[in-house]
Amino acid sequence: MRKPNRRVLPTIIGVSALTTLAVNGAVLAARHGDGDQAPRAEQYARFVAASGTSDLSPTAVAPLGKRLTPHVLVAAQTTLPEDVVQKVRTTKGVQGVEIVDAVQGMVAGKRVGLMGVEPSTFRNYTPKPTAQSDALWRNVAAGDVAISFTMGSDGGVQLGSQVPVGGRQNQTPLRVGAYATMGIGDVDAVVSHATAQALGMPTSNAMLISVPKSGPAAFIKKLRKSLPKGTKAVEVNPEIDYPKSGGSAPTARGQVMTAAQVRTVIQAAYSRLGWPYVWGGESEAEHGYDCSGLMLYAFGRAGIKLPRVAADQARAGWIIPYGKAEPGDMLIWANDPTAPGYISHIALYLGNGKMLAAPRTGTVVQIQNVYTRNMRGAVRVSPKMAARLAG
Repeated sequence: MRKPNRRVLPTIIGVSALTTLAVNGAVLAARHGDGDQAPRAEQYARFVAASGTSDLSPTAVAPLGKRLTPHVLVAAQTTLPEDVVQKVRTTKGVQGVEIVDAVQGMVAGKRVGLMGVEPSTFRNYTPKPTAQSDALWRNVAAGDVAISFTMGSDGGVQLGSQVPVGGRQNQTPLRVGAYATMGIGDVDAVVSHATAQALGMPTSNAMLISVPKSGPAAFIKKLRKSLPKGTKAVEVNPEIDYPKSGGSAPTARGQVMTAAQVRTVIQAAYSRLGWPYVWGGESEAEHGYDCSGLMLYAFGRAGIKLPRVAADQARAGWIIPYGKAEPGDMLIWANDPTAPGYISHIALYLGNGKMLAAPRTGTVVQIQNVYTRNMRGAVRVSPKMAARLAG
């Protein structure tokens, strides 16, 4: 299973409590090889399961309101005190606060970030395609679980299937009602608040905060002074700084990998050829690797500590155009139609148009021709930047 990273979700009741968020292993390839193509955003409607019979009234879920970008996630192991929540709501620069139930739980046999939400309001904090789907939120309100697009497409969890959801020991079968990335790198599954309470999840122990005119890092620094002991606050999906045309990465020693490190990374990746794709896999212990788990392993062999998920690994250096990529760089894609722009796949560039990748469930670690559809460039890894991100 995935190892704790810099995040803060506690585990669901029935699992020993943790003080770090589960990392999101559902940020993998939505593209399945040289000839396959990721679904386009306009095809998004087919990622919602049929509602079937439901006693929900047509107005059970409110229409989409003003969309807000969540910048900060705060999570505790128990209910956040009302006075703390109110203080955050009235803090200068805060545009919105959404209270949720947040845990690290088991979904379809995987340990993932799981949230219980009020569909009518939480939808306003999600990526546009996800937020706009009335059918998606009606399914969630009716008792379904919505999983991230890539947990379904690459993790092999079928839309409309029944999957166990809960703690390690007590789980309840829920229907997968939608593939929908929520735009929060730690969260692979969402249920309604009512379903969360039935599962035994803690109540209102987390909040998403929108602070569009404040730097999240500075806001978090101020916020921590008023948070209860043991409560954590992190930035939600920091933006990637794409370079201007013609930009290049530094080459000074210590800022980028040495030639010896590059050789070690490539050799380590080659040693995993033929290993099965395992969603959430990052070592022999999981009997396989996913795309970011493969990068974690290969760079780790060279003494470079990467963060766990593709969206974070993409910020572990300088983004450069693919045309300037060199062996040892990482290539990144934004393939997820439910969260446009979100980095959802990563691979190791070998040179001469070849890359080494872990594509999806049902495949193995393999060498592929580089494809450029949905590609966002290459990452020239900085060991120092990677270490800061990995914590």
